[in-house]
Amino acid sequence: MKILILGNGKMGSFFCDLLSFDHTVAVYEKDLKRMRFIYNAQRFSTLEEIEEFKPELVINCVTLSYTIEAFKEVFRYLPQSCIISDIASVKTGLKEFYEASGFRYVSVHPMFGPTFANLGNLQTENAIIINEPQQKNTKGEIVVTGTDYMGMIFFRDLFGSLKLNVKEYTFDGHDEVVAYSLSIPFASTLVFGSIMKHQEVPGTTFKKHLAIAHGLLSEDDYLLTEILFNPNTGGQLQGIIDKLATLKEIVAQKDSNAMKQFLDNVRERVR
Repeated sequence: MKILILGNGKMGSFFCDLLSFDHTVAVYEKDLKRMRFIYNAQRFSTLEEIEEFKPELVINCVTLSYTIEAFKEVFRYLPQSCIISDIASVKTGLKEFYEASGFRYVSVHPMFGPTFANLGNLQTENAIIINEPQQKNTKGEIVVTGTDYMGMIFFRDLFGSLKLNVKEYTFDGHDEVVAYSLSIPFASTLVFGSIMKHQEVPGTTFKKHLAIAHGLLSEDDYLLTEILFNPNTGGQLQGIIDKLATLKEIVAQKDSNAMKQFLDNVRERVR
């Protein structure tokens, strides 16, 4: 398959290396310095090169804020039969954009970063494929084309070859799950890190939390921002604030019974 990758950041490089041995891969990147270490793939810096290449699949790996803009830039240079895809960590607005584009589409979210994950062993990592069903009106007319079947098969096979744990959600379902699974731990870790002092502190639990904070902060700022700007994050943050307020009150009152009840409730939730 002829595959075009938009953007050669960390994830763009990851997909380029992963796919270039089994497919004909090209990378479109405006920052020429980012293409210095591309091997086994063609390097494109002009839109005309994309038109000549005639990709069968486009994987958009640019940062979230430029995802739609990057698509719009290349649309007129793509064959109408081309499948377009993205790896954005937040899917808000993409369903409507895809449906209006006229192209077949598939949307995925590899829930690991090349900085943090062990790319040699991804069996404990996860990936999401958007499975948006086709919808028809009362007249039987298609009003939502839905996720392209062949696009889903491609990514199912690809993620399966990496032994990733693959889940499938709708666009809305994805953003709800990501707000819960990523926004809560990210926000909690950032708050923990924000009150750290530059001093040696004994304690295994503290060191484990600190290691998590270091790992999180080694990720790209744009990625962290994208995930936290999920429209569902606000509700999750409010949940954290409410529980902290409850815990603060229990500690202030030194209420042993309330503390036991609080701990029992937490144990019940995390078991």
